[in-house]
Amino acid sequence: MIRYPRPLAPGDTVGVTSPSAGVPDELSARLAVAVTAVEDRGFTVRVGDLMDGSGLTSGAADARGGELTALMTNGDVRAVVPPWGGATAIDLLPRLDWDALAADPTWLVGYSDVSTILLPLTLRTGVASLYGQNLMDTPYRVPSPLLSWLDVATAPAGSVLTQGSAPFHRRSGFDDYATHPDVAEYTLETPGGWRRLDGSGEVDVEGRLVGGCLETVSPLTGTPFGDVSAFAEQHAPEGLVVYLESSRSDASDVSRMLLGLRYAGWFDHANAVLLGTTRGEELPDLTHDDAARHALGDLGIPLIGGVDCGHVPPHLALVNGSLARVVHSSERSTIEQRLV
Repeated sequence: MIRYPRPLAPGDTVGVTSPSAGVPDELSARLAVAVTAVEDRGFTVRVGDLMDGSGLTSGAADARGGELTALMTNGDVRAVVPPWGGATAIDLLPRLDWDALAADPTWLVGYSDVSTILLPLTLRTGVASLYGQNLMDTPYRVPSPLLSWLDVATAPAGSVLTQGSAPFHRRSGFDDYATHPDVAEYTLETPGGWRRLDGSGEVDVEGRLVGGCLETVSPLTGTPFGDVSAFAEQHAPEGLVVYLESSRSDASDVSRMLLGLRYAGWFDHANAVLLGTTRGEELPDLTHDDAARHALGDLGIPLIGGVDCGHVPPHLALVNGSLARVVHSSERSTIEQRLV
């Protein structure tokens, strides 16, 4: 059984901490804009002490883990949203009290390196977590038919949330937050669209949703923090829908990581695999679509690429643990998530 955090309600507190990278001084104005965007939805924001962006991380691992735990176990805090990802959230995993984090579940939100914590939280405890926009992305208007993380975190228990393929992606570049801290519109210039990679035909499958950033979750294989098969056996009699996205790895590295996950049993219970759009390099003899087909194309389940998750805006808001229905055809591509 999946447990969902209580929905955010007006007046609730949203906690902000940096379990990985902090915020450099020159981007503090963007942080303030992002905090205001959350407050404008009717919430109080509590910013932690660990926000220093002058180094690789915002502080020592014990301190980062302690502040994250303190916010997530504070009864007044109903969601915790880091400013963004980073590189070394993996060092927090043995320092977190997973039973305490699950006792009174709080929404943990983010993507990229934050998925190093999101996915183990769901796999180990059966508590839903939210792979969506980070705090610094929150001021952006999320284009239909996608939802923001706030739309999901405020949804009542049992809700059915439907999203679909974005018409356009942003394939290159980033906004200059130092010069334009209040930017709220994505530059979306490249046509989007999901595509089936393993063959042709319509797709209509269900399963419990799990996944994250390929570069940060693939090191979890073979550890107590990445046992996808055990989660499926305990919590997902319906099977799984596994979603993965690469930040910027080239096609050969993606193929290796996908094969490593396959050997670790991540797809043994999968009814479909969703792969996000990436900015990673394609090689002369190996595209990212080729890499996916090489690693997973013979699983006998739908393999869908071009999905709007992760590092290429706009971002789907995906709930680890939700019961997902994925429909894909030449006419439409949708993902329905039931918070049950």
